[in-house]
Amino acid sequence: MSRTRLFASLCGLVFLLNLARIIFAPLLDVIIAEFTIGEAAAGLLVTLAWIGSASPRLPTGWLLTKVPRHYVVLGSGTILAVASGFAATATTIEHLMAGAFLMGIASGTYFVSANPLLSELFPGRVGRIMGIHGAASQIAAVIAAPLVTLTLVVDWRLSLWLIAIGSVVVTAYTGLAARRTELPTAGAADRQFVAGALSEWRLIVTALAIVGVTSFVWQGVFNFYELYMQSKGLSTRASGLLLSVVFAAGIPAFFVGGDLADRLPRVPYLLGIVACFAASLFVLTFVEGVVGLIAISSVVGFVIHSLFPATDTFLLDTLPDSSRGSAYAVFSSVWMLTQALGSLVLGVFIEHGYAYDSVFRVAAVFLAVTVVVLALLERRGRLPN
Repeated sequence: MSRTRLFASLCGLVFLLNLARIIFAPLLDVIIAEFTIGEAAAGLLVTLAWIGSASPRLPTGWLLTKVPRHYVVLGSGTILAVASGFAATATTIEHLMAGAFLMGIASGTYFVSANPLLSELFPGRVGRIMGIHGAASQIAAVIAAPLVTLTLVVDWRLSLWLIAIGSVVVTAYTGLAARRTELPTAGAADRQFVAGALSEWRLIVTALAIVGVTSFVWQGVFNFYELYMQSKGLSTRASGLLLSVVFAAGIPAFFVGGDLADRLPRVPYLLGIVACFAASLFVLTFVEGVVGLIAISSVVGFVIHSLFPATDTFLLDTLPDSSRGSAYAVFSSVWMLTQALGSLVLGVFIEHGYAYDSVFRVAAVFLAVTVVVLALLERRGRLPN
């Protein structure tokens, strides 16, 4: 029961941490107007939140070879509380960018420490646990746009203050739950950061090859999804609704994706998800009308969010105790840095006159080609599975 309580508190903490990463997407149009910036600067803002999420992952992996995982988790909650309050007081775009970066640092520190901890707390059902944990994170993505809509009645900064206050409360409860729980000792063998990561380089490279470009594309898609829908002629309210549909579809996707990851061959399953995402993104560019866009947005959201628990399960359930934290930190760092650039790159393309549909179609075709190449390598036994 004590492990279940700790797991519940971690689900609450990941909810806030993901909300901190997502909250800037529905705020982009407000921020563009308030700070008088263009799409490229707006893309840089959300990119900084994700670069912040990438930047501490390697140092955190090293720290986990010295410090128990739950101490680092509590540190991430503390950072989030301070960073969110700092961002809420922004008077310039540079100030806000610094706050977004610090909020990203909190999430990066958390995921590198909490995901291995969860896989060791429940070693017999890694996929299911990662799916539930991911679903808690995804609920934050679903309520981000409605939360922003509500807080705009008062002030857009209120959403950041709510994250700060919630972080204080949930971090304190997580600390109490950890003190009452008999924590696993599997991570005690992971004491050589560089050696541990190098020993699993083939697994790390394989995972990055499959999901790296996909998550890069997805970052650009979801951070500009509302603006993309507006370019199709939808109102601001309808565009926000469709972004919520994308994220809402991710809640069951995490449950299903985690369960299937426990049962199916890992590499073919991951490649299948990427192929489906490429196909759904390509179809999205041709769909018009609210009903059709709701349907295809649901498909896109379900498919892409199935990828995340499948990826974590592939790594965390395959890596040995002696290198799990170290190797996962290296993978997570490179993966997050890769996807963080997606919003900036898309923002630059759009500001230079390229249409959303054209950029997304090229991205979908590139993903399809990548899947074909990796599938051929997998059939020849060239990829670890």
